[in-house]
Amino acid sequence: MGNPVLVELARGPLVESRHAGALAVADADGRLAAAAGDVAAPVFPRSAVKPLQALALVETGAAEAAGFGEREIAAACASHTGTRAHTALVGSMLARAGLDVRALACGCHEPMDAEAARELIRAGAAPSALHHNCSGKHAAMLATAVHMREPTEGYWRPDHPVQRRIEAVLGEMSGCRLGAEVRGIDGCSVPNWAMPLAALARAFARLATGRGLMPARAEACRRVREACWAHPELVAGPGWLVSEAMRRLPGRVLVKSGAEGVYCGALAERGLGFALKIDDGARRAAEAVTVEVLARAHPEARRLGPPATLVNWRGLEVGRMRPAAALVQALEGLA
Repeated sequence: MGNPVLVELARGPLVESRHAGALAVADADGRLAAAAGDVAAPVFPRSAVKPLQALALVETGAAEAAGFGEREIAAACASHTGTRAHTALVGSMLARAGLDVRALACGCHEPMDAEAARELIRAGAAPSALHHNCSGKHAAMLATAVHMREPTEGYWRPDHPVQRRIEAVLGEMSGCRLGAEVRGIDGCSVPNWAMPLAALARAFARLATGRGLMPARAEACRRVREACWAHPELVAGPGWLVSEAMRRLPGRVLVKSGAEGVYCGALAERGLGFALKIDDGARRAAEAVTVEVLARAHPEARRLGPPATLVNWRGLEVGRMRPAAALVQALEGLA
């Protein structure tokens, strides 16, 4: 049996579109506080686990050695939009590690920020690897390799010590055994390990609280989450749900998006983590579910997501986006 419908789009009197998916909300011990759909099936979290991957940067001492502060740690967690602020910061991170843009193995794409993309077009310039939304994560990986005296060549490969270290961190935080049987390759070429949503929710609860962790790991978690709260605009970009949620609710919610309809995060004050996956990969549905989860603890979060009212190009109200019955029922216990 498939996952339930979590989000519906109605046009007039009829439901026009439906988005199915799964959601898990758990505490640091892995106890589920809410669930919908199959939360035990492994899913690729994609970029949603960047804050967990960034723990290795802090724990190895690489952040200190390179002189990285909160801004650089936030960039390591980022799926950034390629603004001048983002690319300048990533370039500085590489320079502090004694490297330049040629060391990045993430590839390149146009900035996700529309104005930044237009600036490149007006200048007749092509995007570089600095504009890739994962370039901050890659700069952090390279800085870690330099600090640990490991080769920077091939730092993105699954058998490189940088990636083996991250694999261990992810396994320990989630409680999962990770290996080649659940390993894929992400859009930026580094490994991405599939994990159950329930395990990802637990990992983010631990990231937000430090519960059940050794002191060094708990301290690394504190530095990562506080960097994201101090500089949310670096974790994504102006107007994006990830940045706006943490800008408006610092210290209370942690949010990170991933490709193909994945979001992870935490209701920090409640000690709960959450993870969700929309089956068809739709960002609009993933954002709608995320807002519903956040709003259970912070009603003002409802203003952050996609508008509930759908309007056409003339500005006429033509429909509504709404949580489906399965999502409402799953979240009843969090109110």
